[in-house]
Amino acid sequence: MSRDVVGMWEVSLSDGIYQIEFEHGTTTGKRVIYINGKEVLRRDWMFKLVGKETFPVGSTGTKATINIEAITGFAYEYTLEINGKSLQSFLDNRSKISKTWVLKLDGADCRIVLEKDTMDVWCNGQRVETTGEFADDGTETHFAVGNHECCIKATSAGKRRNGIIHSLFVDGARITDTM
Repeated sequence: MSRDVVGMWEVSLSDGIYQIEFEHGTTTGKRVIYINGKEVLRRDWMFKLVGKETFPVGSTGTKATINIEAITGFAYEYTLEINGKSLQSFLDNRSKISKTWVLKLDGADCRIVLEKDTMDVWCNGQRVETTGEFADDGTETHFAVGNHECCIKATSAGKRRNGIIHSLFVDGARITDTM
């Protein structure tokens, strides 16, 4: 059976990257939401063709809402909001409050995310246990990924406007920024 996918979005959260798809049957009123290919919400025979569908995304239950608005006649516009913000506004804010590194460890892809506001560290979608300590030039957050010792160092950029620089070290080697 073919799918009537009318909207597709990619959302990057601390616990992973999520592909959200939305099906809207404008003759039947059907609404179906898929996250990473898995159906998470289905409503058949909706008589009101416009409105909102709210659903959780990720292991932390981040609130997502798809807005369905009529433009002209039988043309519709679909927008995604994350935590009450437009997707673009959410992503812009996310880049300010988190730092992401993508690297290979033991031949496998590894995605490490630092949430700057809480200092939580995520590795491949799992929050990891960390130990924080003060250092001469800032702070260090230590954690392990498999048999690898990791450390995120937070140091002052020297200028108030530039803020704090976060650097990832794995087994003592600095990892270059990737995101």
